[in-house]
Amino acid sequence: MVNRSDRGAVLNWRKGSRSHSGNECVEVAAAGTAVLVRDSRDHSAGMLALDSTQWRVLMRAIRNGDLDGR
Repeated sequence: MVNRSDRGAVLNWRKGSRSHSGNECVEVAAAGTAVLVRDSRDHSAGMLALDSTQWRVLMRAIRNGDLDGR
């Protein structure tokens, strides 16, 4: 699901610790039971809303290297 930003919502967006000061990463924020994911370079592009199961599957795939471009 892709959502557009809600101006009234105050979210605590966080970048990965390995992103340093660059903008070539994604940011995440907790919103109720969802985890929101957005492009750190283009906030106006919207965001993905993942439920807890989807978030765990994504994190597992990242840790296992399943999404690495080879």
